[in-house]
Amino acid sequence: MEALARDRFELADDLIYLDGNSLGPLPRGVSQRMAEVIQTEWGASLIRGWNDHSWIGMPGRVGDRIARLIGAGLGTVMVTDSTSLNVAKVLSAAVDLRPQRRVVLSDSGNFPTDLYMAQGLLGARKTGHELRIVAPEEVEAAITDAGDDLAVVMLTHVDYRTGRMHDMPSVTAATHAAGALSLWDLAHSAGAVPVDLTGDDVDFAVGCTYKYLNGGPGSPGFAYAAPQHAATMTPLLSGWMGHASPFAFDLDYQPAEGVERLRVGTPPVLALSALDAALDVWDGIEMAAVREASVGLTTAFIEGVEDRCGDHDLQLVTPRDPARRGSQVSFAHPAAYAVVQALIADDVIGDFRAPDVMRFGFTPLYLGLAEVEEAVERLRTVLDERRWDRAAFKVRAAVT
Repeated sequence: MEALARDRFELADDLIYLDGNSLGPLPRGVSQRMAEVIQTEWGASLIRGWNDHSWIGMPGRVGDRIARLIGAGLGTVMVTDSTSLNVAKVLSAAVDLRPQRRVVLSDSGNFPTDLYMAQGLLGARKTGHELRIVAPEEVEAAITDAGDDLAVVMLTHVDYRTGRMHDMPSVTAATHAAGALSLWDLAHSAGAVPVDLTGDDVDFAVGCTYKYLNGGPGSPGFAYAAPQHAATMTPLLSGWMGHASPFAFDLDYQPAEGVERLRVGTPPVLALSALDAALDVWDGIEMAAVREASVGLTTAFIEGVEDRCGDHDLQLVTPRDPARRGSQVSFAHPAAYAVVQALIADDVIGDFRAPDVMRFGFTPLYLGLAEVEEAVERLRTVLDERRWDRAAFKVRAAVT
């Protein structure tokens, strides 16, 4: 099994990069594109670039390119702000669309920033809303239990720590049967697993672009609103770029049409240009092919680690069933942090999540079976030779 498009990335031949679920590598063409934008567009056109190079419309144009990868229609995805801010914006819109209901349901596998934003937003509203958090496997039962008070079900599709994947069609259908709205975080799904927001009748979604979409450190997030909601939702942040006529400079806010109203401030042209160029790697690649390869790679890694490293106190925390996991595999180990550091020193880059999880992302665009087998062998060597048992590998930095 060969990588689908490794030649489209700037990656050293001897490096095995298993951390694209945290930060995607640099795609070829991004550096050249950035130089063109800086030197030719910004440098030569100056302020004229907003018109001459259509900078002003970039959030929607780049959003349309992402829409293809998540099963969304054209004009329904906006690239803007950070994922955290987009959570607050779409959650506020969803809650407002269910004004008589007071429960927002989430789970303990959700990414913490989503929960933080919900806590802050619902607390600031002072309307008695409750953020109810249950175990991931209890979500569908909790939807039923909440009854007529359920407003929004807010979940991360693929668990950032374990790789566990919710059944989006089933959970969304249960949410709608309860009269509530769905909000999905696709941070570990977009570019990793097939998603069909339109077909699954999803109400709102958010996601980031610096993981499997390879947009670069801190590249802007995206937000999706189903057309029937985008036309009526009330923006939490009524910024000038979300105004119906931003350059009329009216003193009163009037929301733009559709998902455009989720825009707030001036778009980050350099970051959007890098992301736009990064999305070129997806030309001619279908998510079905990515998923088929992903399942093969993650299965090979699980089987290889258990076969060759099985006597080293490793515990699989990712679902064994491919239908229940995303494109990552996590193993728990008592010395997880030190093992990951030793692997990194051996040019296998994964990452660590507290308290004891080693996390490995599998991106078929630049990973093939040969890299997976070599990663297993290097992990076996690190464990057999106790390379992790060195003081330098045990010291945890403030940010890990």
